[in-house]
Amino acid sequence: MTMNNMSKSQAGDQTEVFALRVYWEDTDAAGIVYYANYLKYAERARSEILYAAGIDQTQLRETDGVVFGVRACNAEYLLPARLGDQLEVHTSVVAVKGASFELRQTVMRGPDALVVMDVRLASIDHVSGKPARLPARVKAMLSGTRD
Repeated sequence: MTMNNMSKSQAGDQTEVFALRVYWEDTDAAGIVYYANYLKYAERARSEILYAAGIDQTQLRETDGVVFGVRACNAEYLLPARLGDQLEVHTSVVAVKGASFELRQTVMRGPDALVVMDVRLASIDHVSGKPARLPARVKAMLSGTRD
């Protein structure tokens, strides 16, 4: 899987798009994408949203003491992707709360939705493992109210 591009739209009020191609390593023996790989595609798209907004997760851990963890993920598999397909993961912010945020991530092949995921991420204190408030700049970026 490779990233072809990432849009530079503002999170919180638009959809970010992460493009990729399906390789042999992503598929089963029949050349169909293995279901767990969609979770990897979504994870990479989420990381790219933060990078595009200037938020480095390693630095966030070091300066703010927080990391993000998936609290819940509901995935509905609609159509299969196959070897060689060019896909896009469309990600939009659904809700931002004090210590968590929710995303809708849709894996697309052209006009077709292949997988739709509703993901809730928690902000976690990386030492204690307990919930922690979202840093103000991250909350602002996710809410679409950057300075």
